[in-house]
Amino acid sequence: MDAVIVNYRRGRRTQNTNQMILQPKDSKSKDDAEKLVGKTVEWTTSSGKKMAGKVSKPHGSKGAVLAQFNPGLPGQAVGTKAEIK
Repeated sequence: MDAVIVNYRRGRRTQNTNQMILQPKDSKSKDDAEKLVGKTVEWTTSSGKKMAGKVSKPHGSKGAVLAQFNPGLPGQAVGTKAEIK
């Protein structure tokens, strides 16, 4: 399933670079997002390197999910596509 990386998980003065908010293509509600918890996420760099993460929990009520990556993703990842497997 394709997803768009929306942003880092952040607070007013902090930014967690290893936690990303993703908006899956077919997920429209919190119930849809809860079904994706535990699945792996893969993002590919422009050079072809694959970085893996894991969906940890739903984020908000419109179907977004929170994914954790180790190490964190670069800023170029925001706005690009990732694949949830």
